[in-house]
Amino acid sequence: MNEEAVTTGWDAIEEQMKKLYGAQEPKHYGTVIPYMLGGKDPLDGLSAYKAENPLPHWHIVTFGFSELYEKESENKEYSGYGFELTFRVARTEDEEEPPMWALNLLQNMGRYVFSSGNVFASGDYLDANGPICLGSDTQLTALAFVEDPELPSVVTPNGKVEFLQMVGITKDELEAMKTWSTSGVLGASQTSLPGYITDLSRDSLLRIPSIAETVQRGLEQEGSNTGFLFVDQLAWEPGKSRLFSKTPTVLTLGAKQAGTVGKLLRGRLLKGKDLTLASQDLRVVLEPGAETEYEAGEQEVRLRLDEATADELSRKLLPKEDRIELTAYKGCIIQVVKTHIKDQDGNVVSTIG
Repeated sequence: MNEEAVTTGWDAIEEQMKKLYGAQEPKHYGTVIPYMLGGKDPLDGLSAYKAENPLPHWHIVTFGFSELYEKESENKEYSGYGFELTFRVARTEDEEEPPMWALNLLQNMGRYVFSSGNVFASGDYLDANGPICLGSDTQLTALAFVEDPELPSVVTPNGKVEFLQMVGITKDELEAMKTWSTSGVLGASQTSLPGYITDLSRDSLLRIPSIAETVQRGLEQEGSNTGFLFVDQLAWEPGKSRLFSKTPTVLTLGAKQAGTVGKLLRGRLLKGKDLTLASQDLRVVLEPGAETEYEAGEQEVRLRLDEATADELSRKLLPKEDRIELTAYKGCIIQVVKTHIKDQDGNVVSTIG
């Protein structure tokens, strides 16, 4: 089998990039030891192209989320995970190499996907719990994912591959995407964030009044697109009847997520939509209902809230340690506990609540 036949997936990606950049020779960064042989970098390669429009930037593309060589997966429709990531990073006029932090970040995305099996899709977001460039004072602490506007999906011999552009975002932009939608927030920001280029030095887009107003209007009119939220700190303790008393049911949330859940209650339940909170061991489905009640199984709880209770809880859920008693439902308490943010070594770097 010749070399061209076994690199058809790789060739398809390069062909898409050639349509944009012609004969430009990219800066390419391969791995010395393949991941399958014990190497630390899961992606086989990263290529960075110099782009000039709409502003000078590096356009980086990954090689490794899709099947680059022979077809191995049983899914005939998609190649590997079905996507490759791109990343547009602001470039200075005299810069001849893409920033190493951006290349490392893409490899970290590879480690996350390869180890967890979780894949990205357009509209997704990811909290980095700190600067996306380690050690910098950037306000960009999270990532959003959209279809790369210049790279349409391609069908390779190994299946379909989509190109998802990674965009650095701030903490409040992340909150806005959760409580409204990723596409809505980015769409409102197109003029101020041309090409969705990531610039570590930029300020929050929500400081621009017109964008903040559009986001608020979108939330009020459309509600939230976030119907599922992964929550690290989530517990349910059903109430118990005793001889002369009854202990209340307790739903425990971490402070980091409490404020977000409060906003999502307005954008979901008060718009007639469900909201699912999920941890490794438990799912709590919050539903709008005529009255407040719950059904509990071993790993799933369905908590129905009437409009008044949902509104009350949305106002009381804040990112701080608290014990919330609901006016119309004395049998259930929401316990908000502190969240400890840890670094990669398990050291606590900050506490919320």
